[in-house]
Amino acid sequence: MNFTISQLDRNTDGGVTQVHWSVSKTSGSNTASAYGSCTFIPNTTADGYIAYDALTEANAIAWVKESIDVAGLESTLDADLAEQSSPTTLSGVPW
Repeated sequence: MNFTISQLDRNTDGGVTQVHWSVSKTSGSNTASAYGSCTFIPNTTADGYIAYDALTEANAIAWVKESIDVAGLESTLDADLAEQSSPTTLSGVPW
């Protein structure tokens, strides 16, 4: 799975309050993806606090992974990829 961060929201003190993320997984020519956001309450006195100016994408991705059900998300993406490779429903018109 490939996580990317598309946007960070922060307060005027430089604490990140929301991380907007996307994730994708590819199998052959098929790609499944998801998007979400995680809300945080910055605590400048907490161990490991990282202000906006010092944050890396890897830090933000780690926060997201700690906040979501990564295994469940991967299962959903795998199911989407399986459906793409062997569709159980089709759409269109017969003419």
